[in-house]
This record gives sequence, structure tokens and C-alpha cells, in this order.
Amino acid sequence: MEKFGKSQPVRRVEDVRFLTGKGRYVDDIVPAGALQAFFLRAPVGHGIITEMDTSMAEEAEGVALVLTADSFKAAGFVNEMDFDVIELEDGEGAAPPRPVLADGRVRFVGEPVAMIVAETLAQARDAAEMISLEVDDLPCWFGPGPGGEDIHPEAPGNLAYDWSMGDEAAVEAALAASDRVVTVELPDNRVAATPMEPRGCYVEMEGGRLHMCFNGQGVWGAKDEIAACLGMEASEIRVTNPDVGGGFGLKGATHPEQLAIAAAAKMLGRTVHWMGERTEGFLSDNGGRDLVSTATLGFDAEGRITAYKVETLSNLGAYNSNYGQFIQSELFSKVAPGTYAIDKALLKAKGYYTNSAPVDAYRGAGRPEAIFVLEHAMGHAALQLGIDPFELRRRNFIPPDSFPYTSATGVTYDVGEFAKVLSRAEEHSDVAGFEARKAESEAAGKLRGLGLCYYIESILGDKQEFATVVFGENEVELHVGTQSNGQGHETVFAKFLSDQTGIPMSRIRVVMGDSDIIEWGGGTGGSRSVTMQNTATLAAKDGIAESFGAFLAEREGVDPAEVTFDDERFRLPGSNLSPTMLEVAEMAREAGRDDLLKQTHKGSLRNMSFPNGAHVAEVEIDPETGVTKVVRYTVTDDFGVLINPMLAEGQVHGGVAQGIGQALTERVVFDEEGQLLTATFMDYALPRAEDVPMIAFHHEGTPSTFNAMGMKGCGEAGTVGALAAISNAMLGALAPLGVSDIAMPFTPERVWRAIEETRVAAA
Repeated sequence: MEKFGKSQPVRRVEDVRFLTGKGRYVDDIVPAGALQAFFLRAPVGHGIITEMDTSMAEEAEGVALVLTADSFKAAGFVNEMDFDVIELEDGEGAAPPRPVLADGRVRFVGEPVAMIVAETLAQARDAAEMISLEVDDLPCWFGPGPGGEDIHPEAPGNLAYDWSMGDEAAVEAALAASDRVVTVELPDNRVAATPMEPRGCYVEMEGGRLHMCFNGQGVWGAKDEIAACLGMEASEIRVTNPDVGGGFGLKGATHPEQLAIAAAAKMLGRTVHWMGERTEGFLSDNGGRDLVSTATLGFDAEGRITAYKVETLSNLGAYNSNYGQFIQSELFSKVAPGTYAIDKALLKAKGYYTNSAPVDAYRGAGRPEAIFVLEHAMGHAALQLGIDPFELRRRNFIPPDSFPYTSATGVTYDVGEFAKVLSRAEEHSDVAGFEARKAESEAAGKLRGLGLCYYIESILGDKQEFATVVFGENEVELHVGTQSNGQGHETVFAKFLSDQTGIPMSRIRVVMGDSDIIEWGGGTGGSRSVTMQNTATLAAKDGIAESFGAFLAEREGVDPAEVTFDDERFRLPGSNLSPTMLEVAEMAREAGRDDLLKQTHKGSLRNMSFPNGAHVAEVEIDPETGVTKVVRYTVTDDFGVLINPMLAEGQVHGGVAQGIGQALTERVVFDEEGQLLTATFMDYALPRAEDVPMIAFHHEGTPSTFNAMGMKGCGEAGTVGALAAISNAMLGALAPLGVSDIAMPFTPERVWRAIEETRVAAA
């Protein structure tokens, strides 16, 4: 059957294509005869370029072009990347230029210095070895925090921004008057996004126009950056996204390679292709997280929060990325007070430049960092105050009758049933049976801990989106402004349009990722896609129903106000005629009303939604080896109204897996000279299947009032809740031994060392 009830767990239609090898990724569709590009990258972390001789490379066999900062500028192009900086009370964050190709100085290992374009990739690689590059080393700095030699003259002390929010005097006074104060310092380790498909693109000239095909999270930002860099009109540029093998925020940003490839294609008038290798990605992709926060919570005698203060030092890498200055400041602040009735809060955030690749959005972008700090601090507080962690949260939840509720950081939450969701989580995770499971672990010589995180997430991104519906003779196209990176958009968007219109899902084709077909879109990021795109689709359904109803009324000679549409058929008074939307489209086609057959409508929201929920993790630790396993994991989420429960659950599973990876195994490591020590999967430990337990997913929805469907985003929620749930489980397992100071990732060596050092100290 094609017609199910609404919000059913429909299987992903695109998976047949992916699983049978019929996906169309960048490398699958490169035009024949394309030139191949290879990047010469900085071999040191910091230094002055004293010599770069490309003459031998330029004469090498098959080489069509060697591009450096000098030749890039000589061609009339702008050798600078675009980025945004944060507004401060006394100005803006620092804005040192970020070159497309290193210009006189290198600032991190892997920074692109030159690009070689040749007939084959092997020829380009060989030519790169012919370039004579001399760099006078300068000291490297990795922070985060003040120190080191200035990386940019525009940022003395390497300080990019010093941002704060809140009444400092009031917060300090409230902390001073508190019955108990809990302070914890929490490093949040740097991670690499490592999507299955590395970054890549090809650029071709189509007449006088430039076409870039790349694996991104939207096409419009890249289009604008290419236009600015190459001095072209936006109308002269087409950008497309084919199938994309994972993004996680990384592919939402334009990177230098895309602009260099575009410049080469324009200069040569030929198609130029580049696909990054895995080690290139580790070296040059935007990193994630990488900050240290100190959290201070004040409590009264009953265990209620009196004040909250967070001071954060974050690593921006060598340059500003697209949104790097906002992530650990403004975006962090969106959910910093969590789900608690905190009247007084103070956030102080400083960002620093270091000799590493830039840092930008990684699944959650500021919200996982904020919730990790708050919820791990609450875990410490529960231990120090001697209050059950579930009870401590219940005492501090925002009451249901307080909504809409404006938090201490100025964000308005629309709805929340936090205590109800937490009670369900307590049942689903069988907290009552934990002591028995702990005793079984102890009998086997293992330590066992249970950790709770109650998270809330703020959906981000543009609050408007467009949907275009095109009625063809055999199928209906739905043009969308968001971009799938593997989340199942083709399924969920087609199913939603089918639910709203009665058009069979098999007759709907979702079209995305083409700036010539879709004039504007917000792309994918911030868990916005399904909420915003379906809001636009709902607006399109209403607009189509109104215009089709008016057409029917004129055709049948009835009052347009009396024509109705019930999500499947139109109804006309005094008539047995009850056509479907497809039947009316065919009538319009026969009548020559082509204006009705392609319609674009905009959906807008005043505010985004706030998914929330409880993660309960259990870990088991072998104290003799430090090996840690997540052995149980239960999630109870409030995503409002679910459009496709199966896809929502899949998104949670993926997010939790990435959280487990950061908590247990993943960490980007540099040596003191800036060389990356984790540049392959031999050294950078992604979680394997055996590291991820079966994840139990439950839903306890409270419909959002900020959109017509009552939806709340779900794309990043799994990661937002996972870090604190696992770290609190570690705290619960190790605290009886006296271990309280251990940072992620909880590798066997770290855990074993913490246990041994505590034993020695106790002896």
C-alpha cells in the first residue's frame, strides 16, 4: 500500500540506491577528460615562507597549471576566505585575513600552499615534489588560552574574542550567598568529523558560466563565496550537490580547496577535479569542539540552583572559519542554563588562535558543549550534595506551568514536560535494577556506573524556507532548499507531501542541491531541515489547494469559498465531483493553465523548537586494564510530533554513536611542532560496532507551539545528550575509588592510570 496513516515509520526509499551501488557521489559523475588537482601543503606548523620555486613543476609532464598565492592574485582573484565575526560590547572579534593559498606565512600543518593541476593525479603528485619550498620555523602555540608568539598581528596574545553574557556582580553575589558551591573544570577534546566521503569537488565551464559540483550541505554559501573570490556575478555561477556521504557540520563550510579549484577551471577553461584523501581531511578539515570550561554551580540548602557561571577558553585554530567565533559563545549560550529554573547565569567565553586547522561546527555546534558542561557539573553536584541525580534535576526543572519560559540567557522555550520525560526515562532504563546489575559486575571484578544527562537543544539556522511543487505528466517534483547528507530527506519530504496532498509517494521526486533550479535555500545544519522544509511544504500545500480550488470553482461555476480540500480530495458543493490534486493538475494542463503547474511558496517561523530528553548510560570498567564499555544506553526524547519515527530513531542512534566516540576513543593530537599524530584511522580511533551497544529509543512528545506540525528537530540531539551521560556514568563507577579528575576520551590508558594513581595516593 502507498497510503499509510500520517507519521508512520516509512523505510528510506533512497537506501535501495545506496546499498546497490547506484549512488551518484562526486567521484561517480566527474566528466570524462577532467584535469586532476593535488595540493602541496605546509609541512610545518608555523613559519615564514622564504622560498617557493615552482618552475620545475610547471614544466613537468602533463602539468597544466601550478597555482600559488602570487599567481592566484596575479590572475585577478581575491586570495581571501569569507567568514563572520562576533559582535562584542566594544566592537567585533578579530578578523585577520584567511588566505585561500598560504601567502608568505604558514600557520598550521596541512595548510594549502600550492595547487598543481595535471592530466593525471600521478603527474600532479610528481610535480608537487618538484616544488622547492623553504620555511623558516616559528614557535607553535596550541592553547587554548593566552600565550605563544602572535599568529596574527591583528590578534595580540592570540585573542580572537572576549565575550560575556549576564550580570557578573549579581551572579558572584548569589554564589557567595549559596549554601553549597560546586566547581568543575571540563576539557572538551578536539575531534575530527571524518564523514564516510571526504571533501571533494569538480568545476567545469559551461559556456561563459562556471559550474561547481561538490559534496556539501547546501549550495548558496559556496556560490556567493566563489562569486566574491573570482569577481564573477552570482548569475554566472551554478553550484550543485549530488549524493553526499555524510557532513556533520564539516561540509556546511566552504574550504579553500573549492575556491582554488574554481579559479583553476576558470583560468584553464577545462574541468578540474579534486577529491581529498583521508589524511588530507585529518590535516585540513575544520575540527570540532576543543575547549576547556570551568563551571560553577551554587545551591541553597534544599539543593536548588541559586546561580550558574561558566568560563570557557576555546581553540579557533589558525584562522576564523565560517562561524567559529559564534559556536562556543552565542550558540553555547542558547542552551547554557539547560532545563533548569536558573535566575542568575554568567557566561564568559574567550577564543584563541592556535597553530592547528580551523575549528567550526561539528554535530551540535555549541549545544553539546554547553550541555556537557552543565550536566556533568550536575553529576558532580549530586555526588557532593548527596542527592540522587534524578531527584536533583527534578528539584530544579522549569515547571510545566511556567511556559513559555525565557531563560537566563534570553532564549524563550515554548513548552516542556521535563519531569514527565525523566520519569519515563527512569522506567525505560530500569534504574531500579541497577544495583543488581552493579553487583553482577562486581562479582566479575568490574566496576559499573550509571550516568544521567537531561539535555535541551536549540534548533538553529534560517527561519524561512521555500518549497516548489512541479506537476509533470507522470510525476510530481518537490524542490527543496535543504540538502541531504544521508539523513533520509528524499523519504521524509516525499512522505510529508503525500500525507498533506494525497499524491502517492511513488509519484513524488524530491529535487535538491542545484542553485539553477532552486533560487534560494537554507541548506542543512542545526537540526533545521525537516521542521523548516515541511513548514514550507505545508505552505505550498495550502497555496496549491487555494489556487486549484479557485480554478475548480471557475470551471464548475461555484463560489471559491465553498470549495474545500481534505488532504486527499477537493469537495464542491452540490456536486459529485471530488477530484484528487493530481486530477485537478491534469484538468489545469488540459486548460492551458501552466501557471498552476509550478508553484513556489515560502514557509516562515517566528521561533525554532527545543527538543529535549534524558539519556541514561551504563558503563562497565575493568580496573586491571582500564578498558571501558558502554553496556546499556537508553534514550527518552521529546521531539514533539514525529513525522517519521524510524528516521528519528536512526538520527538518535547516529548521534549517540558519535558521542560515544568522543567520550571513549576519539581525540585529535598534535606534537609540540604542530605535526598531527592522529592523521589516519590507525591512530584516530573511531568507535567500532563492538563499542556501541544496542540503543533503546523511546519517545514522549510534547508538541511544539512554534510550528504548525508541533515538530522538534532531532538531527543532533543524540550527540547533545551523550557526552554527559557517559561521563557521569564514568564518574559513578570511579567515584567510590576516589577518582574524580579524568578527562575525555576515557581510553584504557587514562582510566587505568587514574585508578592506579588514586591507589598509590591512598596507600
